[in-house]
Amino acid sequence: MKRIKIKELFDDATEKKGITVAGWVRTRRDSKTFSFIEVNDGSCLKNLQIIAEGFLPNYDSEIRKLTLGCSIIANGDFVKSPAKGQPFEMKAKSIEVLGWAKPEEYPLQKKDTSLEYLREQAYLRPRTTLFSAVFRIRSAIAYAIHKFFQERGFFYVHTPIITGSDCEGAGQMFQVTTLDLNEIPKKDGKIDFSKDFFGKQTFLTVSGQLEGELFATALGDIYTFGPTFRAENSNTPRHASEFWMIEPEMAFYELEDNMQLAEDFVKYLIKFCLDNYPDEMKYFDENIEEGLIKRLKLVLNSSFKHVSYTEAINILEKSGKKFDFPVKWGMDLQAEHERYLTEEHFKGPIIVYDYPKEIKAFYMKQNPDGKTVRAMDVLVPYIGEIIGGSQREDDYQKLLNRIKELGMKESDYWWYLNIRKWGSVPHSGFGLGFERVIMFITGMKNIRDVIPFARTPKNAEF
Repeated sequence: MKRIKIKELFDDATEKKGITVAGWVRTRRDSKTFSFIEVNDGSCLKNLQIIAEGFLPNYDSEIRKLTLGCSIIANGDFVKSPAKGQPFEMKAKSIEVLGWAKPEEYPLQKKDTSLEYLREQAYLRPRTTLFSAVFRIRSAIAYAIHKFFQERGFFYVHTPIITGSDCEGAGQMFQVTTLDLNEIPKKDGKIDFSKDFFGKQTFLTVSGQLEGELFATALGDIYTFGPTFRAENSNTPRHASEFWMIEPEMAFYELEDNMQLAEDFVKYLIKFCLDNYPDEMKYFDENIEEGLIKRLKLVLNSSFKHVSYTEAINILEKSGKKFDFPVKWGMDLQAEHERYLTEEHFKGPIIVYDYPKEIKAFYMKQNPDGKTVRAMDVLVPYIGEIIGGSQREDDYQKLLNRIKELGMKESDYWWYLNIRKWGSVPHSGFGLGFERVIMFITGMKNIRDVIPFARTPKNAEF
């Protein structure tokens, strides 16, 4: 079956004879002697209108019985349409029904097409207009991420999914084991992990950063792009147990270099989607978030302001607003604080830097004041934090002292420490949650709606 995709037809926009298309029926309307069939094959937002005339041999027996969800293959001519709002249509010479979808059984036939209902139909929801658009944009952003880094000479590094160390030191990790849970081996009253597959306690990774740093101090500029996992019992619209992270690490980068790369990266992804997927972006603007394109263009055309954490706290304290989380120096900024700063005070994206070391990870470079570290967060309107990063601590002794100070096991990080022993250099990096940036660009409000199959507490159905 040699077919042409609907997107190719509309992109080329020239009449063609004797072509074959295939897809799923969206609607069917009948007149006395012919039918209009709207078909979508997933390649683009647009449907192709097919004119099926009554002389077709299976017109009465099959074509006039087509309903939402049925799959067909059609052969005919792609011609200019006399109807308004539709430049081309297909005049069918033959239509074959590949698969039926009985209206009384087809789940998407139901009137309840809320996002919550569609999450329960995750195996079918990509067929809807909304979710086909979401997942085309997800694919586009993934491509743009690789394109951005490859064009700048970065190397793509695959970091391990199974790890023996906790990058964030939070301890909320999924354990990986082959031990028999009914007969767990013990030694001195504790689980004997020497009997486990890897001979030690291992987990699903929360980040590829630590391993990424190793490669940055050898290859210069690298990035990771892979799945990460957190066993955090959270059911917020922004959290999932399995998600993807993009984490570049760059040798010889100070914090200021890191900030510039992060800004360039966000703008690149926005521009790529606006330039290459105008139909999908217009759809999101009209159906998901009014003013979405305007918001994205504001970010695209802004210079990200740099604001120290201390200055940000001062602004919040003087704002006169009553926040759910009272503001004080030393606290972690909450979404309400981030949105006030970006939407009301600065009216645009900002980068907050030099956070208190007590609320940041152990690997961040310490400032001379002994209180803050060279951390940075990129905050954008209506979303808040979209990127978190830092200059990494390159001093062996300072890093070792911090690990001990936090009660972490030096033996879990000996290899990470050792790259500070031989040829240590200033280096920086950041992390961008893939699903967060998809939410930012599409206007979708729940992370479950930008992941093909969401993994959240008590949910691993599909």
